[in-house]
Amino acid sequence: MTDLTAFIAALPKAELHVHHVGSASPRIVAELAARHPDTSVPKDPEALAEYFVFRDFAHFIELYISVVDLIREAEDIRLLTYEVARDLARQQVRYAELTVTPHTSVKRGIPDVAFMEAIEDARTAAERDFGVVLRWCFDIPGELGLPAAEETARMACELRPEGLVSFGLGGPEIGWPRPQFKPYFDRAIAEGLHSVPHAGETTGPETVRDALTALRAERIGHGISAARDPELMALLAERGIPLEVCPTSNVATRAVSSLAEHPLPALVAAGVTVTVNTDDPPMFGTDLNNEYAVAARLLGLDAAGVAALAKNAVAASFLDGTGKARLNEEIDAHLAAWPG
Repeated sequence: MTDLTAFIAALPKAELHVHHVGSASPRIVAELAARHPDTSVPKDPEALAEYFVFRDFAHFIELYISVVDLIREAEDIRLLTYEVARDLARQQVRYAELTVTPHTSVKRGIPDVAFMEAIEDARTAAERDFGVVLRWCFDIPGELGLPAAEETARMACELRPEGLVSFGLGGPEIGWPRPQFKPYFDRAIAEGLHSVPHAGETTGPETVRDALTALRAERIGHGISAARDPELMALLAERGIPLEVCPTSNVATRAVSSLAEHPLPALVAAGVTVTVNTDDPPMFGTDLNNEYAVAARLLGLDAAGVAALAKNAVAASFLDGTGKARLNEEIDAHLAAWPG
């Protein structure tokens, strides 16, 4: 373990782009697969590593949905959420905004109220047991179209659980233009939720622009194609719109051909605020510590630079002011005590 790797491992962190079901560890996925034996998902944790090798983004979505299909009961939701928090705590994550897609679970038969109760029960238990503060982003599964958007907006606005802070849009970008989802984002924003759609992961800069104009995005999930458009990068920098960058994910889904070609350095050089995240960590064979190490290599950061990157995530989060100050103090204390 290098000095910088050790520094990252002990660094207090926030994570802003991590999917709820996509965070299920091989152990939990295998346990859920054993509960539901009609699935095609392997029941052996070792076999899951081979299962999670993606030909392209469409193949990733196909396999992701096969894991979503394992979440069939409220207890599955509670178990998954609590165990995700345990894994986050092991990485010194103090605060995380999990992207949750309630529509897919409710569509599979979990009552909406039971779903809300399960994630909230796990949230309070996780903060008590692990010291991890969880918040939710309710995410439209874009590939399911406007009916799914309507249902997601209804659950977010009418059943709003205490931990819900934002409203998002995921799934494939190709074939699902951002502007059609405007009415649902307008409704969520009117109810006080923040706008955090995915955009510019597998499509061009125009999708990021659409997210800014039509969906009034306050942060952008991925957003890496903005690097192809200097004017857009300047706009993001001027407005202080952070990007939730997930380097290993982008390579695994073939959105970027290699880490060496990742646009993260170009975005930072243009003054765009970036945060480092995992997306679907077990599926991509990564964790937040690894993503910080990747970013440090790409950007040539030392410990102080890594700490500044961690503070970007705190600033871009929807954590309250007291919580932000506390986490920033932890980061500063860790850097000050670091012998390197």
